[in-house]
Amino acid sequence: MRVAAIDCGTNSIRLLIADVVGETLTDVSRRMEIVRLGEGVDRTGRLAPEAIDRTRRALLGYAAEIAELGISRIRMVATSASRDASNAADFRAMVRAVLGVDPEVITGDEEARLSFTGAVRGLAADPPYLVVDIGGGSTEFVTGHSTSEQAISVDIGCVRMTERHLKSDPPTAAEIAAAERDITAAVDTALAAVPGRAAKTLLGLAGSVTTVTALALELPGYDAGRIHHTRVSYDAVAKVTADLLAATVAERLALPVMHPGRADVIGAGALILRVVMERSGQSAMIASEHDILDGICYGLL
Repeated sequence: MRVAAIDCGTNSIRLLIADVVGETLTDVSRRMEIVRLGEGVDRTGRLAPEAIDRTRRALLGYAAEIAELGISRIRMVATSASRDASNAADFRAMVRAVLGVDPEVITGDEEARLSFTGAVRGLAADPPYLVVDIGGGSTEFVTGHSTSEQAISVDIGCVRMTERHLKSDPPTAAEIAAAERDITAAVDTALAAVPGRAAKTLLGLAGSVTTVTALALELPGYDAGRIHHTRVSYDAVAKVTADLLAATVAERLALPVMHPGRADVIGAGALILRVVMERSGQSAMIASEHDILDGICYGLL
């Protein structure tokens, strides 16, 4: 059976088409485009028309590939920005017109569960796990062994923190300190709700984490195979975070692993990861290229 999963978050929209044999997924296609659907939502409470249109154009390409490859089942989920926006109905109508199905605007708890399911399958590391999915508008914390047991979503993400605090290029020390206070409060709230400090393994998901990992590895280009399941120390994360926050957007763009649509928000994403490691007491984290998309596909079995 061939299935398709689409995840539309605050910053990016991603597609996974996979063949399913038993309980094994084999990738047919993985795609990601930065559409910044949640641009300005933290300030206005609404999805901007131009952001919906950027998402529509990306979705048209995904719909064409889905039609060409012959999909048995499809599920699209929409996360933080679509939960927060007062005009989310406009977004849903656009998706229905382009894709022929409704997007499911899922809760943070469901987002966390799907991310955990996708991330821990095939992982050779000791449970219990703390899985942290750093998105554009929110970050999900989920703990468990083979399945998710406790989860919480908090409203910190690389886009939200950049728009709220990191407004200079590069950000000032005062801006970074304000962002760190905001992030620390949210992380402490999350860790009071789920037993993340008792986890034996911290697993980091999403583009901020994988980009930080690629920079820590000093890769000559983005290489998902090298990044997946790589263990990165706290010291390496802290150094990359400091370097990113000291750099201008233009300097970040020049880094060979940097996606152009991530350069302006990666400093905030790295800062979230660093604070999570500090507050949870984890000396290292494992980066995963498998995440909510894989969890959605497993759910279609």
